Amino acid sequence: MGSLSLPASGGIYIDNAPILYSVEKHPDYAPSLRPVWAASKSGAIQVITSELALLETLVGPLKHGDSELADVYSELLTATEMRLLPITLEVLPDAIHAATALAAGCDLFVTNDGGFRRVASLPVVIISEVVRA
Repeated sequence: MGSLSLPASGGIYIDNAPILYSVEKHPDYAPSLRPVWAASKSGAIQVITSELALLETLVGPLKHGDSELADVYSELLTATEMRLLPITLEVLPDAIHAATALAAGCDLFVTNDGGFRRVASLPVVIISEVVRA
């Protein structure tokens, strides 16, 4: 199993998939994401995401009536070490995660969607590739 290389400092944007993997303890991906959360807690880096991630992560738990899981996502995404950016008119709806990360000047974008590689100047890491490395 590979490890995720993190910058020594700065902002790291994560979309909803790594959040889901971490909270729901995905056996392949969660271990590779632990350093992100540890570095965030220590203050070395700042984890940044969009309000869109909050909406996306809450859909499943709310649909299935799992208020405890919904609370875990809400607490994580509104924690002091997390920077939850608002959805604004400046951010294009079809690229909200990438645009938010770029607007925030993130040093890393962690996802499991290879399509983000098409976004110029977005430093993308695909978590499934890290796990396979």
